Amino acid sequence: MKRIMCKSKLHQAKVTQAELYYEGSVTIDADLMEAADILPYERIQVVNINNGHRFESYAISGKRRSGVICINGAAARHAQVGDRIIIISYAEYDEPELKNFKPTLIMLDENNRIKDIKYTNEIIEV
Repeated sequence: MKRIMCKSKLHQAKVTQAELYYEGSVTIDADLMEAADILPYERIQVVNINNGHRFESYAISGKRRSGVICINGAAARHAQVGDRIIIISYAEYDEPELKNFKPTLIMLDENNRIKDIKYTNEIIEV
């Protein structure tokens, strides 16, 4: 059996832009994407801490070291500049892979800079 698990997340990211009339997606600083092992066009879930909205989109790479987190297209109706969000990526794992499973949790500061990287030490029994 395969299970869909949280592979990584960018926690407390701050929305820096919202572009309603863009074709869609979420622009994320390339350094943050790399740290969270998120590829361009990978499916992501966004959770808005400020208003509770959740939506799915895909990631596109933004300028490195810019701290950019831009909500594009219709999703821009679900977030405003300054909102804090969580960006989550998921992956499918086989049962044997779960024995060594450790999601990457990237904690961000108010400027979308990495302040801490955590790897869960939770043991998953399968």
